[in-house]
Amino acid sequence: MTTTHQLKQPYTVFLGDVSEAGYAKTGFGLAHWRPDVCVAQLRFEGCRVDLGLPDIAVDDLKQQQGSLVIGVASRGGIIADSWIPALVRAAESGLDIVAGTHVRVADIPELQAAARRSGARLIDVRVPPPSIPVGTGERRPGKRLLTVGTDCAVGKKYTALALERAMHERGMDATFRASGQTGIMIAGSGIAIDAVVCDFTSGAAEQLSPAADDNHWDVIEGQGALHHPSYGGVSLGLLHGSQPDAIVLCHDASREGLLGLEQFPLPGLNDAIASNIENGRITNPDIRCVGVSVNTSGIDPARREALLAEYQQETGLPCVDPLIDGVGPIIDFIAEEEQ
Repeated sequence: MTTTHQLKQPYTVFLGDVSEAGYAKTGFGLAHWRPDVCVAQLRFEGCRVDLGLPDIAVDDLKQQQGSLVIGVASRGGIIADSWIPALVRAAESGLDIVAGTHVRVADIPELQAAARRSGARLIDVRVPPPSIPVGTGERRPGKRLLTVGTDCAVGKKYTALALERAMHERGMDATFRASGQTGIMIAGSGIAIDAVVCDFTSGAAEQLSPAADDNHWDVIEGQGALHHPSYGGVSLGLLHGSQPDAIVLCHDASREGLLGLEQFPLPGLNDAIASNIENGRITNPDIRCVGVSVNTSGIDPARREALLAEYQQETGLPCVDPLIDGVGPIIDFIAEEEQ
């Protein structure tokens, strides 16, 4: 059976010499969503980003356990030459090195040698596990919720994590299933779906969310958007393989055109819901939409409540901004439907 990435905890988050918070989004995501497993940050002199974690010096890495996770999403996905000595010291100390960069830590000779000496693992989370099977479409027990989008980068990961947290607070049995590199680091396991050869995407999604108890919810992080000409393929494969019982549509209220392809207009909310439902019925005839997650950060705050009310009237579903409203109304809607 194919296994997903399994990351050793706790995490020391590597920031190196990063100077802008925007390039440390992976580190901030880890510190926000998994503060219980983030025990320290490693910053070079001159680093202007602070995750609010205790600082640790390179010489003290031998006192750490678990993994050194690269929390920097650098331009071009590079591993800077200036980082290598610290990463080598970490690997020599026995820490696994975990990266979601395009450059693979497992391909760096100095790190290979250090890992061989200590037994540390070099884990590139954007490399899918081997021997992923072709999807079968066979139904499996358990409940599944998939976050989908009107576009890319509209909050699918954040929404899925917020839903998992809210479900736990309600006493529900739920697990966040990560399908992207930052989500994998947050969850400690997962498959980077966008790195899987397309014929095996649905099979990877089936492996990501295996059979479970009847009352268990897998909350699956979505990728891309069905209506996006560049990334609709990964969205479709993830939809078929996830076989979701429920979807939550994620939307950025400030956008008019698709990310990177602004000449293509965003689909309407109901059009996006209908497309996902139609395609999702291939593997789960009972799929339904249970809510809309709206990023309202780019609109006038005075318009926010009226816009959400408009969306709710349009879709007949709870419409919330998770950062402001939480996702409680969506959980309530799910509970009401199950009664």
